[in-house]
Formats: sequence, C-alpha cells, structure tokens
Amino acid sequence: MSAFSERVYACVRRIPKGRIINYGSVAALAGRPRAARGVGYALSHLPPGTDVPWWRVVNRRGAISTSRASGLAQQQRALLEREGIVFDELGEASWERFGWDPYG
Repeated sequence: MSAFSERVYACVRRIPKGRIINYGSVAALAGRPRAARGVGYALSHLPPGTDVPWWRVVNRRGAISTSRASGLAQQQRALLEREGIVFDELGEASWERFGWDPYG
C-alpha cells in the first residue's frame, strides 16, 4: 500500500458521522491537492471489513460517484442516509448542512 493511500485512509477516518467531504478536499488534506482521482483509486481498493468510512467521500456537487453497476452507489447512499444525510431531487447533499470542514 502506498504512503499516499495511507494518508488518504487516515484523513477519511477523521470525517465525523453525518458529514461528507469531496475527493479533492481529501487529496489536499493528504498532501496532494490535485490527486482527487488518486483518492478514488485508494478508496476503491480498501480491504473487506475496513474501518475507513469511505461512504462519506462524495464528488464536488455532493453526489455519489461510485459505480452504479457494482451496487456501491446504492450502498453508499444507504449508509449516508443512515447517518442522517439527506439528498435532494438531483441526488446531491447540501454542503452547507452536511459538509465537513477539517479546519473549522
């Protein structure tokens, strides 16, 4: 596992329940601000039974970006809704209401 992946996992573990953050913000927190795709790659390679709350990472619109074909999109939405995240008719969550500011 790469050092970047380890930093990504450490950052994602800090996200509080009921909050979301986007891939680009995780990349910046992990020290590589232009590596949003790398964050997605790292999260897609988590081992089964991980303690990393991967479902709290969404795209910049507050929407789910995981593969619909694999069923992960439905799983991610269900996990977020279980934590109180609400999606609008476009499938987007409010950054003002649910966004996590790691600096604030």
